[in-house]
Amino acid sequence: MTSFVCNIPLEEMQRGRGKVRDANITLAHGSGGKAMRDLIQDVILGAFSNPLLAPLEDQAVVSLNELASHGNRLAFTTDSFVVHPLFFPGGDIGKLAINGTVNDLAMSGARPLYLSCGLVLEEGLPVETLRRVTMSMRAAADLVGVLVVTGDTKVVERGSADKLFINTAGIGVVPVGVNISASRAQVGDKVIVNGYLGDHGCAILLARNELALETDVETDCQPLSDLVQTMLAVCPDIHCLRDATRGGLATVLNEFAQSSQVAIRIEETALPLREEVRGACEILGLDPLYLANEGKLVAVVPADFAEPVVEAMRAHPAGTEAAIIGEIVAAPAGIVVLNTGFGGGRIVDLLVGEQLPRIC
Repeated sequence: MTSFVCNIPLEEMQRGRGKVRDANITLAHGSGGKAMRDLIQDVILGAFSNPLLAPLEDQAVVSLNELASHGNRLAFTTDSFVVHPLFFPGGDIGKLAINGTVNDLAMSGARPLYLSCGLVLEEGLPVETLRRVTMSMRAAADLVGVLVVTGDTKVVERGSADKLFINTAGIGVVPVGVNISASRAQVGDKVIVNGYLGDHGCAILLARNELALETDVETDCQPLSDLVQTMLAVCPDIHCLRDATRGGLATVLNEFAQSSQVAIRIEETALPLREEVRGACEILGLDPLYLANEGKLVAVVPADFAEPVVEAMRAHPAGTEAAIIGEIVAAPAGIVVLNTGFGGGRIVDLLVGEQLPRIC
C-alpha cells in the first residue's frame, strides 16, 4: 500500500503546507500532483500528524522494543467502513472507523497502539466533509491513545462509490498470560454485556429518516479497550470476548456456542434494552438481538468472577449498564436459547439475510 505521500518527494512535501483550493474532491486529488499534495498536507496531515507519520515514507517503522514492552504477542486486524449516512446521531464514519478497529484489537485483550487509514474518496465529495471526518478520527484516536501512522488515499469517479469509504488496520500487543478465544467457553460460565443493546442500529434508522419517531437515541460508538483492561484486572482469565457489531448479540453468542461446542441460555428479562429501541423494533418487525452495536462487548467469564467483573464494569464509563444475561450449559451443543419473559424458550439462530444494509 502506498503511503499518504503518494511518492511526492519528501523535501517538496515539507516545503510548507499547501491549502486545498477546491470545495469538492476532484480526480486531480488522486493524481499524485499538486492537488493531491495539498490535500494530504492540509487535510490528512492536519489531522494525523505525529512523529511516526512525520517522515512521510511508504510505511511506518515502529520499535520492536516498544511493542515488546507491552506483551509477548502481536494482535493485528483490519476493517472497512461504508456506513450511510456518513454522519448520524452521536457519531460519524470516522469515529466508527477508529473505534471499530480499536475494539477488534481489544477483544483479544490487546493494548491498541498503531493504526493505518485508507480513504476511498468519490469525486464530488465536499472537502469540508472529509475534513470533519478526519478530525473526528483524530479525536477518537487521541481518546484511546493510538496513532494513525500510515495510510493511503484513492479518488474514484463520480458514481463509483458512495461519497467516502474508510479502511483501517491496527496493531496492538497482548499481555503475557491473557488467552481469550471463542473456543474457551465452559459449562457454568456466565455471559455478560456492558450495556444497552441495539442503540447503533436504531440511530442509523433515525438518521435515514426511516422512522417517524421523535427520540434521542444515539449511536453507542465508543472505545472498549480501557474497559477490557479493567475487566482483566479483576478476572485475568476471561474465556471469550467479542464486540457485538454486525449481526448483534445473537451472532456473537452463536459463534461462541459453535466454537466451544456448548449451549448458551440467555434471559430475555435480563437484556438491557432502551424502550425506544424496543419500540422501534416492534414497529418494524426487527429483532433487537440482531441489531448492530458499535460500543458493546459480550464476555464469557468463570461464574465465580461474574459479579466482581460486572461491579468493576459498572464503575467504568463504558460499562455503567453492565449485566449478566445468561450462562453456558452443556446441551444442546452449538445452540443459543432465549428464555422468554413468558416462561418459554426459543432458539436464537444465526441471522439469515441482512436486517439493515450499510450500517457500519
